[in-house]
This record gives sequence, C-alpha cells and structure tokens, in this order.
Amino acid sequence: MDGTVLVADDDRTIRTVLTQALTRAGCKVHATSSLMTLMRWIEEGKGDLVISDVIMPDGNGLQALPQIARLRPGLPVIVISAQNTIMTAIQAAEAEAFDYLPKPFDLPDLMKRSARALEQKRLAPKVVAPKPVAEELPLVGRTPAMQALYRLVARVMNADLAVLITGESGTGKSLIARAIHDFSDRRAQPFVVAQAADLAGVEGISTLLGRAKGGSLVLDEVADFDADAQSRLVRMLDVMGEQGPRIMSTSQADLLARLEAGSFRKDLFYRLSGVTLAVPALRERVDDIPLLAEHILARGEREMGGGRRALSQDAKAFVRAHRWPGNVRQLENTLRRLMVTSSEPEISRNEIEAALGQVQASSVPGGVMEGEKLSQSVARHLKRYFDLHGGHLPPPGVYDRVLREMEIPLIEIALDATAGNQAKCADLLGINRNTLRKKITDLDIRVTRRRKLM
Repeated sequence: MDGTVLVADDDRTIRTVLTQALTRAGCKVHATSSLMTLMRWIEEGKGDLVISDVIMPDGNGLQALPQIARLRPGLPVIVISAQNTIMTAIQAAEAEAFDYLPKPFDLPDLMKRSARALEQKRLAPKVVAPKPVAEELPLVGRTPAMQALYRLVARVMNADLAVLITGESGTGKSLIARAIHDFSDRRAQPFVVAQAADLAGVEGISTLLGRAKGGSLVLDEVADFDADAQSRLVRMLDVMGEQGPRIMSTSQADLLARLEAGSFRKDLFYRLSGVTLAVPALRERVDDIPLLAEHILARGEREMGGGRRALSQDAKAFVRAHRWPGNVRQLENTLRRLMVTSSEPEISRNEIEAALGQVQASSVPGGVMEGEKLSQSVARHLKRYFDLHGGHLPPPGVYDRVLREMEIPLIEIALDATAGNQAKCADLLGINRNTLRKKITDLDIRVTRRRKLM
C-alpha cells in the first residue's frame, strides 16, 4: 500500500495496532484521539484515507462525515465502531463512507479494505445529514451474519428493486422493512403494511395503492397469500407503474419450497425477490444475545424507570444457551416482563426460567402463591414495581405501560390457545374481531402458527 492514512480513535491500543500494521504495509500514518485534530489535518490537505471511530471524546465521527466530504470530496473514510446496530451501518452508508466495520474488527480484513480505498478514486459524495437514530429498533448485533445483513440493507436502501425479507417469526423482518423505508429517499412518503384481505377486489387494490402512493408497501407474510390473492397481487404489480410504491415482502416460510410444491406462483416470486434479505434466527447468532439483552434492559429503564437492571452471570449463561424459538421478540418480551415483576436489580436465572415456563412458578420468588386470586397476584407485582422507585413515584404514564405489559402476553397466550384463529381468539377475549386485529398490529404481535382471517 502507498499513501498517508489518518487514524482517529480514543483507544490507544487500537491506534498503536493500526499504526504498526499500516506502517509495515508501506503507509505513512498520523494517529490521534481527537476528532478536532483529525478535522484540522483534513482541512490542511493531509491524508489519502481516514480510519475513524464513531464516539470520540470531542465529537461524533459519523456526524463529521458530511463536513469531511465538503472539505475533501473524494477522500475515503472507513468507519469503525463498537455501536453495532443497523443504524450505524445505515448512517455510514447515507453519509457515503467508503466502508464500515464493527468492533472488534479483523485486522487483515481492515487492511484489505484500506488497500482498496487507497487504490479507488471516489466520486465527490452527496452530502446527507444523518437521520436521528430510531431507538425503538432492537436491531443490534456484532456477529458476521448481522453485519453482513446491515451492509446489504445499506446498499439496497435506495435501489429500485423489490425486497424480500425472510426469517423466522420474531427475528425482526418488519423492523428491517421499516428501517429501509425510514432511511431511504421515500422516507417522507407513506409506509403501508398489507395482508391478503387488503387486496380483495379491484377496489381493495386501488385503495391500497392510493394509501401507499410513492412510499413503501410491505406485503406481510406473503407466503400465506392464497391463489386468489397471489393472482390479484400479480395484476397489481403489472399495472402499478414507475410512480407506484416500492414493494417489500416478508415471509417466515420457505418460498422456494412453496414454489416446488406448486402453492406459490413462480411469476410472483420473481417479481418480489429483486433482492432477498435473510434475517438470521437468534440461535444462529448467540454472541449477540448478551448485547441484545443489555440493549433491551437499557431501553426498558428509560421507558419504565425503576433503576438500572442487569442479568446475573447465571442468567447471562442461560439466555445465551436458550434456543429462543420466538427469537428477538421472545427475548424482548421476557426481559420487559421481568423488569416489572422482578424485585431485585439483578435478574436471576430462576426468574427467567419461570417466565419461560420451564420451572414451576411456585418455586420462584414472586410467583403465584397457592390459593391466590389473579387480582391479588397482579396487585403484588404492581406494588413491587412502585417499591422499586425507592419512595419516589414512577415516571408518568404508568397506566398505559402496565396495561400494555399485561395486554401483550394475554393476547399472545389467547392466540396460542386458539391455534392462531383470530375469530375464536376474539370470542375468547370477548372483543370485536376488528379490535383484535388492530391490537395485533398496534402491539406488533405475531401469531406463531399459520393464521387465516376466518
């Protein structure tokens, strides 16, 4: 390699390792722990490549990318970050960083990318201000599988291609679709999620297209569309035109297997699968589970109050070893529930096992006592939640928070008991079926079994 590399990272060890490796490769290196110093070097015309961390003592490396582009159009920047979320990768792509790598990074891989950056002459980048991070998206992961997914999402964000998002229930398919929309050029346009029933008749199709306009139209669990719905969908895609919405589809079923079985149209499959994003199951990225747990608990602390929560060492080992058939959604629901019901700052393994139904509730502190009425059990857990605030009142909005925490498991258990039949579930709960459908959508509840609108 030949050229001058500017390295900015507040970790002295990383600066030393990169300086030694790049120098051995034939480069000149200037290293700093200050973003201000880095920007001064760039303004002075120094450097053929920048390798920068995101969080610096005096600023944010991602937020500096547009300024770097204005000062030195064509100067490649490789972003390295311990903030291993999909938003970091997307923000880096939006600001047209040359590349993005999560920490801990593979040094030989970084050296190869640096060599490509030094050899490749880049076009003057378009200045794009990073959009605020959507904190509600639990799309966190540093494993190779998730990082590869993040990069692909960033590349297809504004591509004029249909996107098929596959993965098991609870992996975050709908969140991926939402992230693509929110960070794309269509972000100001509507984001519409549709099911088979929304395509009924000519009126249904025209209404759907009218709602979506030039935004994004997500076909939810497209593998469950029957032959009539598939036929209507093909016709809709044929007449939609270039001014129509971008089409994204989600599927937890294997569409290729459905093709072979003859239950899914081949012409529809090719229309929907311009690019396929496969979201890995949680058991396929176990190294991300502790990171996800920390993220979920931290977000729960911000939303619900009650002080900082953490998993005990035994609990960490358990969540990492558990298969989590419901994936990230199951992990999130379990931890959020325990933030309300657990009385201690540290959540134990026994409490998690009890929440998952793997031990008898009576053997776990805080479980249902023998002969206790449901209202008494609920009152006991609510009293514990108030006690957690040490004599202070919980944050405002406790009524809606508690109702939501109770409503989600109630609907999930009722759906499971009725095998996903929404008509039977609505009858069991004593609510209108349309009300149930709205709650399933609003609360982001997924039926784990094949569901039909009966």
